Amino acid sequence: MKITWKAGTLLYPLPPVMVTVGNGDDVNVLTIAWTGILNTNPAMTYISVRKERYSYEMLKKNKEFVINLPTVELLNAVDFCGVRSGEKINKIQELGLELEDGDKIATPSIKNSPVNLECVVKSVTSLGSHDMFTAEIVSCRIDDKLLDENGVFRLDKANLLAYCHGYYYSLGKKLGKFGFSVEKDKTKKKKEKEKRALSNLNKVYKPKFKKSNSKK
Repeated sequence: MKITWKAGTLLYPLPPVMVTVGNGDDVNVLTIAWTGILNTNPAMTYISVRKERYSYEMLKKNKEFVINLPTVELLNAVDFCGVRSGEKINKIQELGLELEDGDKIATPSIKNSPVNLECVVKSVTSLGSHDMFTAEIVSCRIDDKLLDENGVFRLDKANLLAYCHGYYYSLGKKLGKFGFSVEKDKTKKKKEKEKRALSNLNKVYKPKFKKSNSKK
């Protein structure tokens, strides 16, 4: 049986991203959960920020920001940047975060993060508790350690975080590939055959080492 609650923000899980704002000697980082993708071409995103947050005026003034995707290793920093204000403490210095210059914007990104999305604000919409900063993603910077031997981007290897109703989680195991539900049986069988063939090949060419009877 389901029960009815009042309308609320129960769309989870979400990415708890670390957002850098400002430039030069005036840079701050804050944690945002209200974010997502709005459009593909051009690539558009948004962040929603309360007006009372320290970074709000910096966003309005500079009209740019960087979304830094956090890993499990950055969990403490993610939480800290969400509960401490940059007005009272330099969170970047306190946490020992390393910044690096932007590619297409003046706002720096967090070097510790494996993926940085440089964004330019296109509009600001007042929604009530938060203002939504709609922005175009003008550059994506990624850690080359996430590229496999074929040059394929393996973001699943980054050990990213998820946020769900007040708690942080690491991402679970891979369950399927986009489009798998409509993939033709013939294609599935072909892939399974190729997988078996590769497995057999590895068995055939697996090096065998004989034990030596020598007692040297």
